[in-house]
Amino acid sequence: MISLLLMILALGLMITIHETGHFLVARAFGVGIRKFSIGFGAPIIEWERRNIKYRISWIPLGGYVKMKGEEEDEEAPDVTNPDELFSNKAWWKRALIGFSGPFANLLFGFFLFIVAFIIPQQMDDLAPVIFSAEGIWAEHFEPGDSLVAVNGKEVFGFNEFLMAVNQSEEAEISYKRNGELLSLNIDNSLRDSLIVSLRPQVSTRIGEVFAGMPAWRAGLKPGDIVLEVDSVAVTDWYDMRDRIMNNPRGVVNLTLQRGDEIFNRQIVLEENIAADQGKMIGISQYFPISKTVRYNPIEAVQLGTYSTGNFIVMNYRGLYQLAKRPWQLKNNLGGPVLMASMSTEIGRRGFGSLLFFFASISLILMIMNLLPIPILDGGLIMFCVVEGIIGRPIPQKIQGFLQQLGFIILISLMIFAFYSDISKLVYRIIYTR
Repeated sequence: MISLLLMILALGLMITIHETGHFLVARAFGVGIRKFSIGFGAPIIEWERRNIKYRISWIPLGGYVKMKGEEEDEEAPDVTNPDELFSNKAWWKRALIGFSGPFANLLFGFFLFIVAFIIPQQMDDLAPVIFSAEGIWAEHFEPGDSLVAVNGKEVFGFNEFLMAVNQSEEAEISYKRNGELLSLNIDNSLRDSLIVSLRPQVSTRIGEVFAGMPAWRAGLKPGDIVLEVDSVAVTDWYDMRDRIMNNPRGVVNLTLQRGDEIFNRQIVLEENIAADQGKMIGISQYFPISKTVRYNPIEAVQLGTYSTGNFIVMNYRGLYQLAKRPWQLKNNLGGPVLMASMSTEIGRRGFGSLLFFFASISLILMIMNLLPIPILDGGLIMFCVVEGIIGRPIPQKIQGFLQQLGFIILISLMIFAFYSDISKLVYRIIYTR
């Protein structure tokens, strides 16, 4: 219950920021404002200031800014001051008003990423031990070699080692083999080859089970150890992953260990829409190395910029893949209930992880609102751009019909998201009884 309330408050804050973006830009362009609402439905509380009604409503799944002249049949239009009417503004101004809400979410998500990087972070990593080396690097590294330092600076984890090599023009790598300290000099031309050729030792212990995914629905938990895949013993992550991803039947049987308990689970595989091929169950590697890191403000801004850009690109790529495979919508659609469950699990990792999660939600609000669906901001922007191209507004009857259609699509997706959430939770409860 606390997680659900926390999620509602967080969504309320992000919606407020979104609507404030619309409000500020509309006022900057001289558009009159009638109402500013957080939530839909009947108001919990309402007040008026400078002829603008502000309200907080009961349904916390969105909000709106009601502008003068926004609709043709609007009550009591202010005909004495036509410059305040939204419909009388140039198409590009209306488009910018539509874009300002998602842009506010972009700025807020970017800000949260920066704050998350500034505060101390608990970073998890793989052990710096070689599992295999390919190509020319097989002549230098053997399974079991332990990476010690790069240019004399000690490394504690494998990913930390890769970052140190990537940031060095020339790298002197120190490593141990059977207690003997060895070294190898790598110049810049061979750096990328080394990075892609080394694989670290990774056990079959599960690090994270992604909420809503097949493994989560089947009741798997972080820390479970996969012993067998389809009755074949597995001792490393790579063999286990290949047997799951390349399973020809679409259903995999796992034998797992949790503490002293050995148990079996049959899991239906799902397509991995982030990849062109392969299947998944929704688990990640276990990271045995943990280290507290701190970034200065300049580094935090750099990492926040990269994280924001990468998140947006990856999500639009995912939407593109989903558009090509619409039958995967049910497996990849989540609603508020699932988000609350995710926030509980993420919150256990600390405040920094929760900030990363909320930053992601803010960016998702931006991404979804910019979809060219009538009734969303992306639909308004689309209407304005078409008007700018053809030189006249789209007829109100056509806009009204498309907005009604967009409303039906949006409500259907919301109902479907709630159904998907509940069905996944019930599935997990049955498995974990």
